[in-house]
Amino acid sequence: MGPLTLSVDMKSSSSDASNRKMHSLQWQRKNFFASVSTGEEKPFDFLRTLFEGFVAGGTAGVVVETALYPIDTIKTRLQASRGGGQIILNGLYSGLAGNLAGVLPASALFIGVYEPAKKKLLKMFPEDLSALAHLAAGACGGLAASLIRVPTEVVKQRMQTGQFASAPNAVRLIVASEGFKGLYAGYGSFLLRDLPFDAMQFCIYEQLRIGYKLAAKRELNDPENAIIGAFAGAVTGAITTPLDVIKTRLMIQGSGNQYKGIVDCVQTIIREEGPPALIKGIGPRVLWIGIGGSIFFGVLESTKRMLAERHSTHEIFDSKKD
Repeated sequence: MGPLTLSVDMKSSSSDASNRKMHSLQWQRKNFFASVSTGEEKPFDFLRTLFEGFVAGGTAGVVVETALYPIDTIKTRLQASRGGGQIILNGLYSGLAGNLAGVLPASALFIGVYEPAKKKLLKMFPEDLSALAHLAAGACGGLAASLIRVPTEVVKQRMQTGQFASAPNAVRLIVASEGFKGLYAGYGSFLLRDLPFDAMQFCIYEQLRIGYKLAAKRELNDPENAIIGAFAGAVTGAITTPLDVIKTRLMIQGSGNQYKGIVDCVQTIIREEGPPALIKGIGPRVLWIGIGGSIFFGVLESTKRMLAERHSTHEIFDSKKD
């Protein structure tokens, strides 16, 4: 009876294990594009994640801004023009130096906040709701970076439209004529554009990477990350173009206060220029953000990987010393 009982228990145990395995496989198939589980996770190192995010974000932001600044200038001038005015193509790098002074800390702050927030939120949300974690983390990063991004954007866009010759001169005259709040002109419209933009772009990017990695059953290489980043950027850029037009008009109006706010800006543009004016510059914007997304995410993932490998090498070296 002993062996028989043992045999039955073994069969039962084997059956239970098989059932659990089948259930696990069904669960994985069900969450094909949402599962972020990669096996046993290492303890979360907040400071290292924050530091690596700052370095990777700052590097990616500077590379993108330097490479694509002329396209951004053309986009800004298209959106700022009224009644189909002629676009001046000289001085396409006007304001780049001052802009980089803001882009570097803003990009660093964004990724520095995004990466730790993403890792914390992914642990809080169920696997099938990972998209919400990416959306929320993107919005958190955008909100933190807006404190630097908005003054940088105000100065940059006024220089791109020929109002000022240098960044220091722009800051001095804006504060003199409009007060310190002039550097935050259009802040509400900026958040209206950038929070949805950041949330959507990073969510699309992260979710596509998850799906691709599950399908390929391996880590992605830099060209693959770049292609996914380009797609995420182009789609998000097209969707948020009307918000970008509103933001541009409010930021460059200066002390004249042509628009009383976001609603008045929309109403005035539609009344005086027609609804198509709300998608002015969509071509350069999609091109700029698509290429920018490709470069940004490619550089970002490459830098993150190099920093992780450097950290692992130091850990191995330290363990050998011990």
